[in-house]
Amino acid sequence: MKQIPLAIGIEAANSFDNFLPGANALAVAHLQALGPPSAPVYLWGPSGSGKTHLLQALVLQYQQQGAQAGWFNAEDPAPWMFDESWSLIVIDRCDELQPDPQHAAFTLFVEATTRGVPIVAAGRLPPVDLPLREDLRTRLGWGHVFALQPPSEPEMRAALRREADRRGVFLSDEVMSYLLTRFSRDLKHLMAQLDRLDEFALANKRAITVPLLKQMLLEEGGA
Repeated sequence: MKQIPLAIGIEAANSFDNFLPGANALAVAHLQALGPPSAPVYLWGPSGSGKTHLLQALVLQYQQQGAQAGWFNAEDPAPWMFDESWSLIVIDRCDELQPDPQHAAFTLFVEATTRGVPIVAAGRLPPVDLPLREDLRTRLGWGHVFALQPPSEPEMRAALRREADRRGVFLSDEVMSYLLTRFSRDLKHLMAQLDRLDEFALANKRAITVPLLKQMLLEEGGA
């Protein structure tokens, strides 16, 4: 478990403002309006659909309002202790929870529900398919459940273009097509590649082109 500090560094970028809602607009609107008392919220979808981004965006929104949040995921060892200062509890990667963290999550769920603290959780599978103890799976599924969809190709292109514009660099359609063909169509992964490419272009004092991208991959052993 970690109590998320007031957003700094990389995680500060994950907000509602820079999330591409696309087919997930209903889930985004629900999270933006979330407040006590509230039924649990569960987000599910494949990698790259924006689950963790939305959880971080929600925590950031709470922090900006002066509230504190507790964050848990599958890697956090049990027990998970409830903090009375929290106004929100987030549980990520629910589909990976092992027996001890499952027990900790259930206990935390009961504590939060009793105190009227909202819980928002996420995983790659819908509640009914989660490999969890029945009482926890039931609680994750009895509130609001949203199936998230990964961004479409036009949305990914728009996101890449917007980030390139923010950096003050030109990203051609040819470069974007190569990125979308060469790498996993996970927006977070694609943004990481754009970051690498921008740094490589600056270091070599060259414009971003497909030949430059190929050179970067070759030098980094990724070709």
